[in-house]
Amino acid sequence: MIRYRQFKYAALMTIFAFVAVVHSATAQELPTLNVSYASVTGSRLPLWIAKDAGLFEKHGLNVNLVVIAAGAAAIGALAGGDVEVLGAPGATTMVSAAKGLPVAIIGTFGPGAWKLAAHPSITSAQELRGKIVGISRLGTSIEFSTRRALLKLGLTPGKDVNILATGLGESNKRILVMLQGKIDATLVSADNLFEAETKGLKVSVLADLNDLGIYTSASDLSARRDFLKNQRQRARSFMMAYSEAIWLGKANKNVALGSFRKHLREQDPRRLEGLYKNYAVEGPPLKPYPMEEAIQTELENLTPTVPELRGKRAADFIDKTILAELERDGFFTSLQAKYGKL
Repeated sequence: MIRYRQFKYAALMTIFAFVAVVHSATAQELPTLNVSYASVTGSRLPLWIAKDAGLFEKHGLNVNLVVIAAGAAAIGALAGGDVEVLGAPGATTMVSAAKGLPVAIIGTFGPGAWKLAAHPSITSAQELRGKIVGISRLGTSIEFSTRRALLKLGLTPGKDVNILATGLGESNKRILVMLQGKIDATLVSADNLFEAETKGLKVSVLADLNDLGIYTSASDLSARRDFLKNQRQRARSFMMAYSEAIWLGKANKNVALGSFRKHLREQDPRRLEGLYKNYAVEGPPLKPYPMEEAIQTELENLTPTVPELRGKRAADFIDKTILAELERDGFFTSLQAKYGKL
């Protein structure tokens, strides 16, 4: 097993220390859990609601939320014990686990909502022949998903269409490059597509990846396996708060919009409606089990470039036991009794 250095981050610890100071005395008496996530996007809504609505405290935890954008730094913080739960793409966890780090995917932020969008002059996938399809970078999930989508549409990358690495990880930036005519199509998130539409930008939507049978996860929750084993109650409490936040966000629109306003600093009513639709109504499932089919797709994408993943299955990187225990104990039944059928 590969040995991992324990990463210590002075800045990270300063953030945690500051957060602890401003918490109430009651919260400070509760067991502390440090949770990081990789990006500030609408998909983080359950974490924000759990924090804003006091659900973490309700379920017996004092939770610190912090953003660690870089994948290496985030997985390093998880490996070193500086954070107990990580919200990041499952690919990060799978690669690290395959190389020896005892981590597992324990939950989901919901399905990815990717669309193949094109310049408005292009109205069908077949019109992409001889055109340029932009991706973020080579070797990323965006590249692999783009290639899969094109093949599903009867187009062979490198033959029927050209693939261009733009270096742009954010799909809203790729939309602008596309409208400038530098590329002809690209994968875009539903959130960025809605944002473009509210700004009056016109694009053609050629396909929805979910409709093509290409399933992705918006992001995943991961934890160390020793934490799941040795700190079982803390792990259970976290998943209880996270799960209840999903139910609360779907049941109470104002709560969800309040968290979007606070954490995304968004005030545009149309934009807020789009965020609510994408990340609450169509967001994570009421029982946020890891999305095995999406993880399997990601695994197949990664295997050609990560030899350690060969022969592995999605199930090798998943731990459903916390959620399964909660379901068996009637927790989700109690949420339905409280919030109704959603």
